[in-house]
Amino acid sequence: MLRQIFSQAKKHPSLIPLFIFIGAGGTGAALYVLPLALFNPDVNCDRKNNPERWNKLGPNDQYKFYSVNVNYSKLKKEGPDF
Repeated sequence: MLRQIFSQAKKHPSLIPLFIFIGAGGTGAALYVLPLALFNPDVNCDRKNNPERWNKLGPNDQYKFYSVNVNYSKLKKEGPDF
């Protein structure tokens, strides 16, 4: 597959930017999805040891990928313990 891409790039040099942008887009998508899949409390891959890990999050744990206006270190708990 990679050999075919290189042979096409040698025959048609105008395809090189296309291959670069498609590769960068795929890499960027993978780098965006990987932290969401590993660290998001809504995604659960280990059902035996920690089946409901979202219940163990404290009020100052950051669970969003990016937050504009919220400083999680200064939040206080607003509800009872369950």
